[in-house]
Order: sequence, then C-alpha cells, then structure tokens
Amino acid sequence: MRSQTIAKSIRTGLGVSARGLSTIRRLCAVWFLFSCTTMEPSAPHTFSMLSLGDSYTIGESVDPKDRWSVQLAGMLRNGGIDVADPDIIARTGWTTDELQAAIRASGNTKTYDYVSLLIGVNNQYRGQSLEKYRTEFRQLLQTAITFAKGNTGRVFVLSIPDWGRSAFARGRDREQIAREIDAFNAVAKDECGKVGVVFVDITPVSRAAEGDASQFADDGLHYSGKHMKGWAELALPVVKSLK
Repeated sequence: MRSQTIAKSIRTGLGVSARGLSTIRRLCAVWFLFSCTTMEPSAPHTFSMLSLGDSYTIGESVDPKDRWSVQLAGMLRNGGIDVADPDIIARTGWTTDELQAAIRASGNTKTYDYVSLLIGVNNQYRGQSLEKYRTEFRQLLQTAITFAKGNTGRVFVLSIPDWGRSAFARGRDREQIAREIDAFNAVAKDECGKVGVVFVDITPVSRAAEGDASQFADDGLHYSGKHMKGWAELALPVVKSLK
C-alpha cells in the first residue's frame, strides 16, 4: 500500500513539473522574441512655421536673419523647441487683398505647425475703409487657419506697428496716423477673438522706438533687426503656449 501511494505521488509530481516546464518554455520564447527585436527610436519632430504679411514680415531693408519670425524661430530653438526657419509669403506694400492673391498664386498647399499673420499697414496708408479691411482680414485668418491644419490654436496675429513714429512720418499728422492704426488693430483683434486666435500687441513697442535711430532700418521707415527682436520676444511666450 505504501509503495503504491509513493508511486502515485511521484506520477503526480512529474505531471505538475511537466506543465510547469511547458509554461517556462513559452515564457522563455516570448522573452527571447522581444529581446531580439530592435526598437527604433522615433525621430524628433521639427516644427514648421509660415509667416504671412507685408514689409514688416519680409524685413524690408534688413538682413534675412533679422526678420522677426526668423529671430523667433531661433529663440524657440534656444529654448529646446526644434523649429525650422519659417516659410514666408510677404512683400513690401501688400494690402490684405494683395496678400491673399499672392497666397493663391504661390500654389502652396503645405500645412504648418505654426502660422503668423501681420497685415494692414498698407490698407491704412492707402486710406482703405475699415469695412474692407475687416472682410479681407477675416478671409486671411481663415486662410491662416487652413495652413495650420484647421487648428486655430496654432495661429497668432501681430498688431500693426505705428509707422507714424518713424523719421519717414515727419511733417505728417502723427496723431491721426496713430488713431487710424489703433482702429485697424481694433478690427484685427476683434476678428481674432471671434475665432480664438491669439493677438500679440506690438504697437506700443513700435511707438516707444520714436527718436531712436537704432530701432529703425536705414530707410527711416522700417524697423531694424534690433527692434524686431522685441517683437519676437513678445511672441515667444505666446507661441510656447500654443496647443
């Protein structure tokens, strides 16, 4: 009787050991499979940017590296955000409708992580109506949003600088220029608020530059790289917060 009990126990023990061994083998096979699989690290994402505008965006009379949006991209990189230098669609003298026409003519169908817009000074300079500006600015906002993959949170607008404080404006009614610039900026800010686009007010900085030649380009009208660095610094925390 005792020998039969012992034999049964041995057979039972062997049965448990066989199942355990099978489980161990399967676990080892899984471990071997994963240990032999090389996981490729994902490539870091380089953010893209598009800047739309006029002479203030193209950086009339300054070196390309001193353009405000190029300086902004550099500041973002210095802060650990990998951003390529921006694509730019801008030209001196453009109004809102001329910028929109140029965008269409460019055939640019790319999308971007960040899109900036700074436009309107030539609408004011040519005496165009606020109603016309509102309509065309609204259209440009939608164009910018489309470039930003439909994400309003990746679009930001800079206000129109006050050129009335430049040497070029000597002999002109600077107070009237200021009132008109403020009116155009109020329209732009209002339209931005309607669609949830951030509005960066750089106009006070442009007014503070009055009388300081280092803040202006050699033409006495447009701004120097030194001055536009201030615009980039104002835009920097805004862009960092964009989602």
